[in-house]
Amino acid sequence: MAAKGMVIIDENRCKGCGLCVSVCPVHILKLAEGRFNVKGYRPVEVIDPDACTGCAMCAMICPDVVFTVYRRKARREQPATAPAASE
Repeated sequence: MAAKGMVIIDENRCKGCGLCVSVCPVHILKLAEGRFNVKGYRPVEVIDPDACTGCAMCAMICPDVVFTVYRRKARREQPATAPAASE
């Protein structure tokens, strides 16, 4: 299982440049259609939050620091232990 992430976006800081959309490796970001933030820009939005891996590429490239990214590493499944042999 891959790492699981979560992206929080401060939409009112976003100027809709689209840099984050171009670098997202799982293509879960897009510019909003038909709505605008308080500055009059189309903000970025997450279209598939469950697919986020928490790579933080969006946060690294964003000139307006609109992203907060959380990542949780997947836990490895513990192998089942065999019952002790009785004599």
